Amino acid sequence: MARKAVLWDLGKVLLDWSPAYLYRKMFRTEDAVQDFLGRVCTMEWHQAHDRGVPMAENRRALIAQYPEHEAAIAAWETRFPEMLKGSIPGTAEVIEALAARGIPQYALTNLPAEWVGPVNRLYPAMRHMRDTIVSAHEGVIKPDRRIYEITAARLPHDPADVIFFDDREANVIAAREFGFDSELFTDEARLRADLAARGLL
Repeated sequence: MARKAVLWDLGKVLLDWSPAYLYRKMFRTEDAVQDFLGRVCTMEWHQAHDRGVPMAENRRALIAQYPEHEAAIAAWETRFPEMLKGSIPGTAEVIEALAARGIPQYALTNLPAEWVGPVNRLYPAMRHMRDTIVSAHEGVIKPDRRIYEITAARLPHDPADVIFFDDREANVIAAREFGFDSELFTDEARLRADLAARGLL
């Protein structure tokens, strides 16, 4: 029986996103890049943005702690497009193919509010999303059960009729435990196979 809808994670599923893409332009060596990302602008620090803390507010304390890196810290917001290298191979094409078949598509993403506009502008496939649930707007991030509750309330489908793709296993497991039909995204071949198995491609 064909599933009724597809729910997409964005980062590393549609968006080829890595802060290193930007900071390799700002630091001379890979060691310096990794030191900065592991010690200063860490993913733990970034999670506050995903939860809705404004970037301008969140960076104040970090700049006070690392004043020598003020420009690099500010660049996390101001040079966001340079953290992107287009789409993950195959995903945008799959989104277009599903749209051509009339399959409803949605997005559920851990994303700062400041990045919503650029993502919609830079990724034409986003026009096919009938709704996008953004963690920063909801104040909660995957894999917290609350964000799946919010998503289920927003989507006009039973969760069991929605196949959700995410690149993080913890997010997939949490969604599956809530009731979504969830699969781990690894690459285009597996994505197409998962969709074909449900009669969607």
